[in-house]
Amino acid sequence: MNKLVLGVLAHVDAGKTTLSEALLYRSGAIRRLGRVDHRDAFLDTDEMERERGITIFSKQAEFSLGDLAVTLLDTPGHVDFSAEAERVLQVLDCAVLVVSGSDGVQAHTRTLWRLLERYAVPTFLFINKMDLAGTDREALLAELKARLDSGCADFSLPPEALAEEAAVCDEALLERYLETGELAEEDLTDLVRRRKLFPCLFGSALKLEGVEALLEALRRHAPLRAYPAAFGARVFKVSRDARGARLTWMKVTGGALRAKDLLTNRRPDTPEEEVWEEKADQLRLYSGEKFQPVDSAPAGTVVAVTGLSRALPGQGLGHETAWTVPALEPVLAYQMQTEADPSAALKALRLLEEEDPQLRVSWAAGAVRVQLMGEVQTEILQRRLRERFGIEAQFGAGRVVYRETIAAPVEGVGHFE
Repeated sequence: MNKLVLGVLAHVDAGKTTLSEALLYRSGAIRRLGRVDHRDAFLDTDEMERERGITIFSKQAEFSLGDLAVTLLDTPGHVDFSAEAERVLQVLDCAVLVVSGSDGVQAHTRTLWRLLERYAVPTFLFINKMDLAGTDREALLAELKARLDSGCADFSLPPEALAEEAAVCDEALLERYLETGELAEEDLTDLVRRRKLFPCLFGSALKLEGVEALLEALRRHAPLRAYPAAFGARVFKVSRDARGARLTWMKVTGGALRAKDLLTNRRPDTPEEEVWEEKADQLRLYSGEKFQPVDSAPAGTVVAVTGLSRALPGQGLGHETAWTVPALEPVLAYQMQTEADPSAALKALRLLEEEDPQLRVSWAAGAVRVQLMGEVQTEILQRRLRERFGIEAQFGAGRVVYRETIAAPVEGVGHFE
């Protein structure tokens, strides 16, 4: 069975989690359609997410499209948690970028678009909330072409019009189209794979309009990966289950991972003191809150592994190398204020830093400092410290984190008498 790892991304309030819910419902993965505002969405499993109506942590769900097994990764839409979304991008085969039909392309939409471009992720677009008054399909498509990419194409067009729209995305393909007057399905898929064509579907996730068309477009044109026989995996997330067990999330990118396999980060250039070698005790295939233990995870599978204590997001295992430096950096630095034992507070933050490496926890001048993206993330961090570790903490006024570098060569001349 072919495998596809699909990410859903969006600016906050564009309807991303609602679309994820609709995809799972229409594909038969869930029997009841939950809603964010009713606090019963399948993928909003954390209490803080249900209270705030936003996605804070990336989530996984499984569904099928014929002979295609899809792993759906729902990502945070709020800018404060965009580092979590960026980590997910590095394991995707393709993505659906959700754009609100009533708001159009937002600043964070363009940030996500640049990240998708950076990681070369083939992208479909779902323009949501088209049931609201004042939405203009033609104007929205023109905005997508102007602000994102000219390869954005309306996939509801008749076959002849769609072929003409797609052909202009590639010079060689255009010449063939002018000669034959037609394009094959494989030509469209290849354009999507090379990020020259971006299928656009319009609808309303809340009313399940356009969702079937999106599923069909994914089934027909989502590019599939070929994986090598040698084992490889990418670690993209660390979390803990309800009992506190450490879960190391990874995508298998070659061969297969089996329960009780020995994993290591050993490389010729890895310092010996940083090398670890640990056993993968259990492999878990999650869908929402529930998981199924599996004996083996073939290439293309996203799996949570227990038993690993030192694997961190960004590490490559087997044939995979470490990832590049993240594009998104925390913009504010805060000093932590607490009456708790400083060493206990630092230890708690170090555990949370495993789950979110962008916290950048440090100890200086007798104070604990962290780097964050904004006020909402600060509030969430305070609550996690209180609920998980019993630590009451406050954070002072944040200061902007500056990064300085030499902009241009300068020659200086001095004179002394």
